[in-house]
Amino acid sequence: MEGDSGIVQNNEISQEEHKKIKQIRDIVEKQDPTSKEYDDLTIRRFLRAQDLDIDKASAMFLKFVKWRKTFVPNGSISVSEIPNELAQNKLFMQGTDRSGRLITLVFGGRHYQNKIGGLEEFKRFVTFTFERITSRMPAGQEKFVAIADVEGWGYSNSDIRAYLASISILQEYYPERLGKMFFLHVPYIFMAAWKMIYPFIDKKTREKIIFVENKELKPTLLKDIDESQLPEIYGGKLKLVPIQDS
Repeated sequence: MEGDSGIVQNNEISQEEHKKIKQIRDIVEKQDPTSKEYDDLTIRRFLRAQDLDIDKASAMFLKFVKWRKTFVPNGSISVSEIPNELAQNKLFMQGTDRSGRLITLVFGGRHYQNKIGGLEEFKRFVTFTFERITSRMPAGQEKFVAIADVEGWGYSNSDIRAYLASISILQEYYPERLGKMFFLHVPYIFMAAWKMIYPFIDKKTREKIIFVENKELKPTLLKDIDESQLPEIYGGKLKLVPIQDS
């Protein structure tokens, strides 16, 4: 189905998008020939993130290509590069929602500022996570669903720099990947941190975020996720699988 914007809602690329993707390729390949390595669907995500604006999408894509060369020079992040983050046992991935999108689960109350590896290790961990998610996506699927469970979150878990880094990496380098994000068990004190990071979340991402009331938790999740694909801790059937084992 194609809307007024000229965007096809599935993995088919519209004629309008094909034309603009070619124009973007002409621009970016002159500035960085290595950009030829990326397929049309990758470029389309940057194009859609910029509402089909060719110049903005080209600049965004070139920034991504440059970042990837420097931050992921070997093409991937290994578990040996993120030991302190993995030790917190806070991020899991298992199952798919009713649209076939992979489901990730992060426990905010298990995150603590990384005092050994620092912010750089956290950034590598975030990148490792997004790379693992995108590499495991079913054929024809480009998006994933995130569940952020912040039960037990306290000031000792607050890490604004890390939160902003994860938002930046998602929005700048993995655009159009997040399908929906549920926040569960949100304590009142978490909202103080949320108010600090909210201005840095772009409009498209904000529209995908849902804060779920405790009494509506399971019914809300079941609208998007079948019980067979829902984690056991929320009344479903699946056991949690650490992101590195997924």
